[in-house]
Amino acid sequence: MNTLNKIIVLLLLFGSTSVLGQNVVVNPSFEKFVQCPVKLGNLAQDVSDWNMPTLGSTDYFNGCSTAIGTPKNFNGQQSADFGKGYVGFYMFAPDNYREYIQGKLFSTLDKGRRYTVTFYISLAERSDFAVKQFGIRFSEFPVSIETSKVLSNMHFSKVEGDTSNKLEIKYSKFFADEVEWVKLSKEFVANGTENFIIIGNFYNDRRTQKYQTKRKLTKGSYYYLDMVSVTPIDSLDQSTPNYELDSVHVFKDVHFNFNKSTFKTEYQQEMNGIVQYLKNNPTFKITITGHTDSIGTEIFNKELSLLRAKEVGRFLTVNGIQGDRIHIKGHGSAKPIASNKTKAGRLLNRRVEFILEN
Repeated sequence: MNTLNKIIVLLLLFGSTSVLGQNVVVNPSFEKFVQCPVKLGNLAQDVSDWNMPTLGSTDYFNGCSTAIGTPKNFNGQQSADFGKGYVGFYMFAPDNYREYIQGKLFSTLDKGRRYTVTFYISLAERSDFAVKQFGIRFSEFPVSIETSKVLSNMHFSKVEGDTSNKLEIKYSKFFADEVEWVKLSKEFVANGTENFIIIGNFYNDRRTQKYQTKRKLTKGSYYYLDMVSVTPIDSLDQSTPNYELDSVHVFKDVHFNFNKSTFKTEYQQEMNGIVQYLKNNPTFKITITGHTDSIGTEIFNKELSLLRAKEVGRFLTVNGIQGDRIHIKGHGSAKPIASNKTKAGRLLNRRVEFILEN
């Protein structure tokens, strides 16, 4: 592990908030643990500052363990992007069985202030289903309900403290990526009583929007989850450029590795700027065009460029931009902006462009 990665892990481990954009979630990426996991369903005993609000048996995975480690586990495999640990839980299972996670905030959220809640998820390979929405509930006091089934509005109505601040992050398709970590994000206004956060599926089997991806033995929808953040919006860089309409713009900080269609999470500031710009201009539409370098066949490059454009389009929809405002195209290697004879030039050609129109 290089020096930069060591610094990042240490910051996550000790819960620094100043460097992580004033994230108020304690132990946001599950790096600080009481003991290295040796069995499933032991999140509350293994991880500091996280537990289960119900009798559901949420799992904790950490690279320190040979029994419950990473990347391989009982439901598939997933590498940890943020340190060495993450959690796993059922968002859907037969007979309304559900699992949740509950975490602490460093301080009560300020009433009337806008925040962004964010976390990363990936569907486990042995899942039969993908779901379309993730639910979030905030509470003043920790929730503890004697059930292994769905946490319903009836349950929350009996909990001490204000739990009315409930959110939902919904995707236009389904959260079915089994390889990459997918970022989920939602803005909200605080009630001023939020001290704890709960993440999971608050719908019963009938109301859960799900898609059967394959037929396995699990008969459920199991997700890995990592890096939870709740951040005041005014602590983020909210400046957005004034883009010229009907002109080609290149994402300057969004590049792709060779033969890959996913961009690195550390290059999302520019993407967040586009999201905010489109939200500020709700009548505007965007055309996203993917490009590749010249290595590979024309057919392969055309498909890869389309996948790159779709990846950017998916980022926009996940962050609240309606799908009917987004048009996707791929040009393969037909329109380079730099020489394909050099490594640096090929990196520039592996790009995504966009055009905004009213």
